[in-house]
Amino acid sequence: MARVGLTTERLVRAGTELADEVGFEQVTVSELARRFGVKVASLYSHVKNSQDLKTRIALFALGELADLSADAVAGRAGKDALTAFANVYRDYARAHPGRAAAARLRLDPETAAASAGVRLAQMMRAILRGYDLPEPDQTHAVRLLGSTFHGYASLEGAGGFSHSSPDSEESWTRILDALDSLLRNWPTPPSTG
Repeated sequence: MARVGLTTERLVRAGTELADEVGFEQVTVSELARRFGVKVASLYSHVKNSQDLKTRIALFALGELADLSADAVAGRAGKDALTAFANVYRDYARAHPGRAAAARLRLDPETAAASAGVRLAQMMRAILRGYDLPEPDQTHAVRLLGSTFHGYASLEGAGGFSHSSPDSEESWTRILDALDSLLRNWPTPPSTG
């Protein structure tokens, strides 16, 4: 018997909510079937397996992040754009911890190339063009920023900054100031001659 309203889109959306509630690693087709009160087999016409479901959740999260980031950085440059981009990442991780974890899922190259992750990377590189960083320094800076945003959001989400002063917000602001300063004064690599 077909379940009215059971679609791939609805399952993915429910999967994103489940990820935020129980953690991305705990999302399975079986758990989603329990949520809908259906047999697991009835979901397999919409998703292949738990890995397919997780990939779809990751793609959904990347799309949300890219849309939010595009809105936040539109018309901004330099430190304003950097701060807007960083705040979207942090706010998203706070509001949607499971989805934020999903956005970091390792995708196969073809899926990754077709994902909104490409738009996110392009936005970060566009922000860095305002700092006039050549390659390979731009790639180094992308990795630094991604590591900082992810690391801070992960530690903050785990309560790592809740036991000491100054508060997390003040540290975040200072970190963004420091990143802006670093990007404006990017170190020149030592000569190898």
